[in-house]
Amino acid sequence: MHLGDYEDDNLMDILTKSATALKNDCGNYDMTDEAFEELVFERSRYVYNDALEFFEDNFLSEINKLSLRKALDEMSESDETI
Repeated sequence: MHLGDYEDDNLMDILTKSATALKNDCGNYDMTDEAFEELVFERSRYVYNDALEFFEDNFLSEINKLSLRKALDEMSESDETI
């Protein structure tokens, strides 16, 4: 990705939308999770290069891993409160 003042707003918009889309697919992660952060950057790269239609197929296993991890974490938290 090109970096420069003239593209900062566009890149921030792409990153924000990628994080939101992945939160909808994987769960409510934040950027402190390295696997989620990497996936956000990868999705953003696909958006930037106008190839978003290939992202899900290429990263389906990573998306599924994050979704499953979030579901297991939430199940564990709910078991602890009972």
